[in-house]
Amino acid sequence: MTGSARRRTGDSRYGERVPLVAAAVCPHPPLLVPEVAGSAAPELNDLRAACDTAVRRLLATDPDIVLLLGTGPVTGPIRTPATGSLQPWGVDLDVPLVPGQPDRGAVLPLSLTIGAWLLARHDGPPPVTAVQVAADAGPAELAALADDVGAAGDRVASLVLGDGSACRGEKAPGYDDARALPYDRGVAAALADADLDALLDLDPVVSAALKAAGRAPWQVLAGAARAAGGGWRGELLHDSAPYGVAYFVASWERV
Repeated sequence: MTGSARRRTGDSRYGERVPLVAAAVCPHPPLLVPEVAGSAAPELNDLRAACDTAVRRLLATDPDIVLLLGTGPVTGPIRTPATGSLQPWGVDLDVPLVPGQPDRGAVLPLSLTIGAWLLARHDGPPPVTAVQVAADAGPAELAALADDVGAAGDRVASLVLGDGSACRGEKAPGYDDARALPYDRGVAAALADADLDALLDLDPVVSAALKAAGRAPWQVLAGAARAAGGGWRGELLHDSAPYGVAYFVASWERV
């Protein structure tokens, strides 16, 4: 079915307009980039492959635009041109939001830098835009941003970047916290089932205590999916915590 034909069969709440049609959820550790990981790169081969699968599925939905969504210092859109850098992690590598743009422009936060890097691994993506959300964003801010996601284009596919808890063991960045494993299991189940309520119910205080960087982006995704209407099908492609930080990869599509 062509993109225009799919538009004509869209959710009746929006007439011919179907805002969010698909999503891919990926983590954003800088070690995903082999140049950063160095000799440890093979340790994340499975995670990297799962991210590639999720992005490939996202692009296969024939979106008009891909929206990158991840945590940043403030909430709002990032204007192009924009470029991220992996220099803080020891690699002289710039990652533009839109490949081939000549100017550095705005600075991408780590989450969107990794998102742009993941997207650039695939040929011929559609136009790309980016939105960052503050880690401590409240419900009203998240709801407004969810509306912005739906307004980004006629057929929006979102690549959502976010890590789970960082408290899975004594060597984890946030040390060991008994709440981390149950929290991550809940997130994994919600992403697998496209359970919007479960994601929207994530406690921001507990999430912050567990250093779960994905809480706000996941809740924006859930809000945008709810606004798009219809049913959603999710599949969890990866769930691990190799360095004490939970990494999830999921693929969502409307049904």
